[in-house]
Amino acid sequence: MLRSLTTAATGMLAQQLNIDVISNNLANVNTTGYKKVRAEFQDLLSQTVKASGAQIFQGTTQPVGIQVGLGTKTSATVKEFSEGAFKATGGKLDVAIEGSGFLQVLMDDGTTAYTRDGSLKIDATGQLTTSDGFVIQPQVNIPAEAQDITITPDGKIAVRLAGDSAQTDIGTLTLAKFANPAGLSAIGKNLYNQTAASGKPIEGQPGQEGFGTLQQGFIEGSNVQVVEELINLIQSERAFEANSKLIKSSNEMLAIVNRMS
Repeated sequence: MLRSLTTAATGMLAQQLNIDVISNNLANVNTTGYKKVRAEFQDLLSQTVKASGAQIFQGTTQPVGIQVGLGTKTSATVKEFSEGAFKATGGKLDVAIEGSGFLQVLMDDGTTAYTRDGSLKIDATGQLTTSDGFVIQPQVNIPAEAQDITITPDGKIAVRLAGDSAQTDIGTLTLAKFANPAGLSAIGKNLYNQTAASGKPIEGQPGQEGFGTLQQGFIEGSNVQVVEELINLIQSERAFEANSKLIKSSNEMLAIVNRMS
């Protein structure tokens, strides 16, 4: 069987996955805090017909060899943590992280997850939570009689209680960062889990030691660029089409051989 059949098939499979990745990016173009994903590829082992440097005659070596590549495969899907555009909401509980860092979220199983989605809410007990009800860590309780909420760039939260003219500090939001944020595992709901590849979280106060600052009244949009993704989609479609034509050509060559026999 011609090598080109299986080689072109690997190319079609790779481009199919690439289109899947692009589709997910475009589907999340309006998702708060979403980070786009890029597929990366690498070539497969090459079949060596003649090795470079092989001895031909005494004192004479082969200057170049003969190797035939056997296709491609997906090596990784990399999440790019460049900052998305900020959107002004005016919401007192909306915060965008300008710079590095993630908000910390307590999950139902007691583990901690991480998010860039700063569209916060208040639950029935006054705790700050995500839109899905997961409690933000460290825990902050907003009093029921609070009439105004202020979140400063360094994460301090203050409220003005009924009957008071001055604000009262009630807590501080901290951030976590990772040596390799691309190694985080996306678990849905705009959340990430740490992995061995991401390294352990480093907790700190916004605005200090390389951490970003918080911007109240804003949320961070997706960093997906629609035009860029559509260009990538066109390139992937053309690559898929080219590989399919290779399979068709290889099939026609085999048909000619069969007619000759």
